[in-house]
Amino acid sequence: MSAEVVVVTGGGRGIGRAICRRFAADGARIVAAARSGDELAETQRLVQQDGGTCRTIKTNVASSADVEKMIGMAVREFSRVDVLVNNAGVACNNSIEEFDLQVFDAMMAVNVGGVFYACRAVWPVMREHGGGVIVNISSVAAVDPFPGFAAYGASKACVEALTRGLAAEGQACGIRVYGVGPGAVDTQMLRGPFPDFPPEQCLKPADVAEAVWMMTQPSCQYSVGQTLYVKKS
Repeated sequence: MSAEVVVVTGGGRGIGRAICRRFAADGARIVAAARSGDELAETQRLVQQDGGTCRTIKTNVASSADVEKMIGMAVREFSRVDVLVNNAGVACNNSIEEFDLQVFDAMMAVNVGGVFYACRAVWPVMREHGGGVIVNISSVAAVDPFPGFAAYGASKACVEALTRGLAAEGQACGIRVYGVGPGAVDTQMLRGPFPDFPPEQCLKPADVAEAVWMMTQPSCQYSVGQTLYVKKS
């Protein structure tokens, strides 16, 4: 559909920026949210360079108040929200003995709390307008975490459980909820802990963006609650 209103968290760079550009290319109006104003400005510039419409809002998804403001701004600007993509996330690669507890709490607040807050905030907006689509970004680590990524994988497994539960809850009001779980993606988030990860084994952000866009299409309406895993073979 053209002129959809799409809210993307973590929209300042990487996968989130690619998602913004993919939906804008399909005629959607974008609300990009992230913590960095400079990164958001670049996303807005690129979307507008492509001929799209983009608003931005600095948002810490670990704050329920920030998330409420994000959805409120989207409604004020565009009157509704058709698609929410919960993309914001953080990762830490460390053993259980060395995992800092404050880092763990912060990661869970973003990866799990941020998804819950955003779904909760957008739910009445979508219900009032007859439905909508939510796509939660998970990870292959949810089902296959390697050593050092146990906590990150657990946070994404929580996201997938939330996706399944909300998909069932949304059936009565026309809200469809899906997950997309990428493998390694060539982003700053990957290159931080894994600077030498082979590029040929990485997806591009645009690959994930295409999968997210696909999940919002009517052809996927009978796959609600499922997480689509996307990775290089």
